[in-house]
Amino acid sequence: MKTLVVITGPTAVGKTALCLDIAKRLGTPIINADSRQIYREMKIGTAAPTEAELRQVRHYFVGTLGLNDYYNASMYETQVLTLLDRLFLESDYALMSGGSMMYIDAVCNGIDDIPTVDDDTRATMKRRLAEEGLEALCEELRRLDPEHYAIVDRQNPRRVVHALEICHMTGRTYTSFRTNPHKERPFSIVKIGLNRDREELYHRINNRVDQMMAQGLLDEARQLLPQRSLNALNTVGYKEMFAYFDGVWTLPEAVERLKGNTRRYARKQLTWFKRDEQVAWFHPEQQQEIINHITDKNG
Repeated sequence: MKTLVVITGPTAVGKTALCLDIAKRLGTPIINADSRQIYREMKIGTAAPTEAELRQVRHYFVGTLGLNDYYNASMYETQVLTLLDRLFLESDYALMSGGSMMYIDAVCNGIDDIPTVDDDTRATMKRRLAEEGLEALCEELRRLDPEHYAIVDRQNPRRVVHALEICHMTGRTYTSFRTNPHKERPFSIVKIGLNRDREELYHRINNRVDQMMAQGLLDEARQLLPQRSLNALNTVGYKEMFAYFDGVWTLPEAVERLKGNTRRYARKQLTWFKRDEQVAWFHPEQQQEIINHITDKNG
């Protein structure tokens, strides 16, 4: 039986190192499921695999897009499924790893068939967001699609704008497209969740932020500052550095904010993943137990 192994977990838990070893043992490349590592300009702030790690095992969807390229979970679903058709011709296993919940769900369960937004509508809504502000667009969404307004993250411009794009382009509510189908896949799926004791995880997060700063996160963010309005840069790691450039915080304050926001994001990831009863949880050092679980499920 062809099997997609999904290894997920919160940021900084240790997915990269473990997946390199698992990929070598299974003889398969790694399909990245981190929605920010897909952008080539965001290496340090997303803890993307290093050149040395990329040389060890072939990776897909790492550094393949520019910041101005439009991309979404539906496109990712389509492209990964096409890739899996090829990979399963060569191996019984494929390995996907990352912490982007929507991307993983899109591949494993399918995503709603929401229309692709045309360039004119996207440009119009981008201009309106800049001119009118998020609060005005939220109020418009409340009038056009009150059901989605009630559940959308109204602090997230991308979510609000996308819902309005669909409303204006189709003349229908965004809610009407959200049928939440579960699509059957022609392969089995084994989901592995990685976690650590909270104190241990937080220590690793803090250390990772310090490493990012030492590696040049500040310079990377400064180079990206002219593009800060792009959705891809509405991301922990860059938002804090931009606030430092704006004079909102001192650099030590921005670094501490980055650590705190990363810990908060890790908790959000865990809450999402623990809703999925198919995920089997392990400590990252339980490599042999993880291998046994994968092979038992496949066999």
